[in-house]
Amino acid sequence: MNIQAPISSIMTTDLMVVQAEDKVVIVRDIMDVNEIHHVPVVNFNKLVGLISKSDLLHFLKGMNYNSYQDLMNDVRLKNYRAEEIMTEDLECLQPEDSIEKAIKLFQKNRFHAIPIVKDDDSLVGIITTFDIINLILEKEVSV
Repeated sequence: MNIQAPISSIMTTDLMVVQAEDKVVIVRDIMDVNEIHHVPVVNFNKLVGLISKSDLLHFLKGMNYNSYQDLMNDVRLKNYRAEEIMTEDLECLQPEDSIEKAIKLFQKNRFHAIPIVKDDDSLVGIITTFDIINLILEKEVSV
């Protein structure tokens, strides 16, 4: 495993994204159907935020449980916009940054995804802790 290799060599580029004004129900559906935990929020391909599965669960658990919780969650999902629950001011990396730089950023922080952007903040990929784990496991299997 060459941790000096560029992030572009392992980042995910086939991204599922939402626009800031999209309803949160779309985010939930993308996560559920595609079995992913992070959905970038863009405005004309410019990264403006990120919604994690934790963000979504926190949003849904914002109410005390009662018999109407499922109904209320459905209403909230259909009425709130992605921009209202997304995380802003994200740590980002560029495609030519090293895998080591991503690992150190993950080590220093408590998040599990880093958007990869160009100089103009256009989103080109994402790297997750899962990608790093897969890289390590591939190396172990091939030895």
